[in-house]
Amino acid sequence: MTNVADRRAARRVTPSAARFAERARARRRRIVRRLLGALLAVALVAGCVWLVGFSSVLTVTHVRVEGVSGEEAGALRAIGEETVGRPLARVDTGAVAEQARARRAIAEASVSRSWPHTLVITAVHRTPALVLQNPDGGLEVVDSSGVRYAEVSTRPAGVPVVTAASSAGVSDDALAAALSVVRALPPSLDGDVSDITVSSANLVTFRHGRTEVVWGGAGEESLKIRIIEALLKSTPTPSVIDVSAPQTPVSK
Repeated sequence: MTNVADRRAARRVTPSAARFAERARARRRRIVRRLLGALLAVALVAGCVWLVGFSSVLTVTHVRVEGVSGEEAGALRAIGEETVGRPLARVDTGAVAEQARARRAIAEASVSRSWPHTLVITAVHRTPALVLQNPDGGLEVVDSSGVRYAEVSTRPAGVPVVTAASSAGVSDDALAAALSVVRALPPSLDGDVSDITVSSANLVTFRHGRTEVVWGGAGEESLKIRIIEALLKSTPTPSVIDVSAPQTPVSK
């Protein structure tokens, strides 16, 4: 009887042990699969990092300049071409943009990547607000923020020339006063403004067509503009309009 009972117990134990063994093997297989999956993911990430950041597959081979042309486009392209041969992902776009903005004629610049091989420099050229005539006769182009960014032999069309009333030249304060006049004038007036003369920051005059306008200094710009527009419509057109004291304007 004992042998029969032992055999029955063995038959009951054997299937249970087999199930435990199979479960253990399944757990080991899952662990192995997870480890292999993790290793594969790490390998893929490492491969992508190497491909993008360190290999010669995705290097800079071309530089595209947008927003400007001519001399400035050539200068910006030369700045960008210093990165040719580097992995595109590792190009310091901020540093390249800073170099581009260091150009006096460039108001703003940004740099981006165009995969797989192109560095794109997008720039905005400064817009001329006036031309400053120096005591030696040279002409400098100035934008609306007062930056002198180019020397020219002839003034750009439609841009007024600023001269100083004395041989000392135009001071920074006087230049700021001239710029304030240019910014204040509406489109109905600024298109016909030609010569601006600055005696001081408080005495700016300019020509509007055949009329000399004595603007004075800063302040009460809206009132001055209304007076000028009204007097320019009178008949005959005044040869001089003085709005330096806009509460008591003078015309003749």
